[in-house]
Amino acid sequence: MACCSKVEGFKIFLMKDLLFFAVEIPSLKTEIRSSNQIMPDNSTIADNFSLLSKLMDIHGENSFKAKSFANAAFTVEKLTTPLQEMHTEEIAKIKGFGESISKSIQEMLQTEQWSLLDTYIDKTPSGILEMMKIKGLGPKKIASIWKDLEVESLGELLYACNENRLMLLKGFGQKTQDSVKQSIEFYFSNRDRYLFAEVETLANELEKEIQTLFAPAAVSLTGQVRRNEIIIDEIELVVDAAPEIIREKLSLTFIEETPHSLLFQHAQKVKVRIYPSAIDDFGKSLFLTTATPAFIESFFAAGGAAGLTPGATEEQIFSQANLPYLPPCLRNDGSMLEVQQIPHLITPLDIKGIIHSHSTWSDGQYTLEEMALAAKAQGFEYLVISDHSRSAFYANGLSIERIAEQHAQIDALNQQLAPFRIFKSIEADILNDGNLDYPDEILASFDLVIASVHSNLKMSEEKAMSRLLKAIENPYTTILGHMTGRLLLSRNGYPVDHRRIIEACAEHNVVIELNAHPRRLDIDWEWIPYAREKGVLLSIDPDAHSIAGYKDVYYGTLAARKGALTADGNLSSYSKEALENYIHNRKK
Repeated sequence: MACCSKVEGFKIFLMKDLLFFAVEIPSLKTEIRSSNQIMPDNSTIADNFSLLSKLMDIHGENSFKAKSFANAAFTVEKLTTPLQEMHTEEIAKIKGFGESISKSIQEMLQTEQWSLLDTYIDKTPSGILEMMKIKGLGPKKIASIWKDLEVESLGELLYACNENRLMLLKGFGQKTQDSVKQSIEFYFSNRDRYLFAEVETLANELEKEIQTLFAPAAVSLTGQVRRNEIIIDEIELVVDAAPEIIREKLSLTFIEETPHSLLFQHAQKVKVRIYPSAIDDFGKSLFLTTATPAFIESFFAAGGAAGLTPGATEEQIFSQANLPYLPPCLRNDGSMLEVQQIPHLITPLDIKGIIHSHSTWSDGQYTLEEMALAAKAQGFEYLVISDHSRSAFYANGLSIERIAEQHAQIDALNQQLAPFRIFKSIEADILNDGNLDYPDEILASFDLVIASVHSNLKMSEEKAMSRLLKAIENPYTTILGHMTGRLLLSRNGYPVDHRRIIEACAEHNVVIELNAHPRRLDIDWEWIPYAREKGVLLSIDPDAHSIAGYKDVYYGTLAARKGALTADGNLSSYSKEALENYIHNRKK
């Protein structure tokens, strides 16, 4: 790449110092292109249009054309009928679709590819594509970084931030530069990690494949996946076979051998660690590789070493050590070893209703009636509909007039669907001053109010605590939604004092949400024991913006189990009648 003399030395210096940042970049275009070629459902087609719009902006193309593809993305995302089920003539008649958009959709539906997008991907450096993953960098800023600073990789950009070079560009100040630097560092520290939900299916499939391959030898998942950690670094398994046999039989890409394990890489880029087990040592190996080092240390300190006898199962290891058996999800530290009676942990079957969901009244994908019918069909007793409040204009938040209209529809549906019930709720924005988004007389019209922060997320702990505590003190706040605002592997939450928030919720009888979306899982499970100690109810809520989102209560339940939550400590485990009583008593 041509480079002006002003930054020539800078580029040469990067070759030695930042080469490791580019290890995976060459495969990024393949990754993007392959994600482009999966079954072209509405979501994929919308993503393709959105990506092309951004790439066109980066390349300085006609802004009208770029915007037309962005508008098409928005339109497709909101369609309730799959494009695959629509005739060509129907697609062409969709408002805002011109000939170019219609032809592009047909190409994607018929070939599972899109040549125009491929052209832009081909002419965009891989580092620029990777840059699009960084929070706070829109197409125009990326274009400026690329064209004006001649930076086209994240490694170069991080170096530029460290040298204050970003501040030389128009539209970039100190705060922007610091934010970009922090986002890049966060991205680099997490890019080889996965959400549990992203690898669970692969891990289970891999376990079955290896069990079949090595039958009748014992095989089991272990480590982070078996403990149901919310973030996974690698899939781990124990295999009752010798290292050389494992290497010979597995088709995974071999990376390295350590004294106790073999490390492979799956075709999906996930690392897979195999622990070979000697004869009569499978139970011991499974036990030692499942738990964290902190748990093992506590276990041995409690006299647990006595249980590690040849041929012992995990249950026998605990029993022989005179210690209560702990399921894998509780083996993070030794705190539960001191408990005399292990509680009956919550399960997905304990969830009786869907609390926190969105419909087309705000930014949901399905109508209120469709969401209710789906919840009823799945065996839930109730649905707490909590669309966004008016300040969330970006999410079609409800005006006061629209609230009255929605409540009228809920009343009609409740007559139609009884004994199933829709509870009237709102996800009320916690405003910058800590107030909720409506006057008291409007808040009083809801059965439940979920108070959440959605704006001005870059706060000091002092500011965050001021907002949250004032919202908790509001007598209409029923549930504190996603407490820290974190997005796992994407965005750190704002800093909060968990103890003070939990104590305030105890004082004001406010439930704390465990937002079950696998990218949130907020409140973090590590704070569940303290919340229960203080008598605070949790509520495992999917924050569902579609019917498919209901399944996220499963991930919320897995996280809750790690915090030793029981069904009686979870609001969404209440029956319909119990929830009605809870609401009635709270409003007294």
